[in-house]
Amino acid sequence: MIKKIVLAAFILSFSISCKEDALSKVDPNSQDVNMNTVNSATQKTDATVPAEGDLIEAQPQVTNGKFPVMTFNKKEHDFGEIKDGAKVETTFIFTNTGEADLIITNAQASCGCTVPEYTKEPIKPGKSGKMKVSFDSSGKPGMQQKSVNITCNTQQGSDVLTIKANVLPKETAVTVTPTNQ
Repeated sequence: MIKKIVLAAFILSFSISCKEDALSKVDPNSQDVNMNTVNSATQKTDATVPAEGDLIEAQPQVTNGKFPVMTFNKKEHDFGEIKDGAKVETTFIFTNTGEADLIITNAQASCGCTVPEYTKEPIKPGKSGKMKVSFDSSGKPGMQQKSVNITCNTQQGSDVLTIKANVLPKETAVTVTPTNQ
């Protein structure tokens, strides 16, 4: 019993010292991390050192309290019926209708058969960019719906685009063998 208590005390002291060490390495003056914490129990925000169980949230880069806004010409595209093995693509056009430069940091597809390509440079307010999404239907018969998750510096921090297709199965050749009569 005493061994268990000593072991528990050792583990507890080790975990506390690891936490303090990790917190000492965070620069509270960093511009890309907001040290405000949200206590999950009270949902209260304060600028104190986080207590155990609190979350540290990274905030998007903002210029003078103004955010970019990503406005799309469409957020969903339906390719309709396509044959198994077809490679199709569509381009989503977006405009920064906000008041700060729009920066896309990542675009991740829900499946390896879907590949997004996007404008990498900052998009000034009033300017537009493109997100090309390619879909390879090989081996994916039936109704397909894929998403592209966009990470950006808007107030929401993310956006989602959707593509759909009804992939028709490859036609299989039917072999007829003559019967001997």
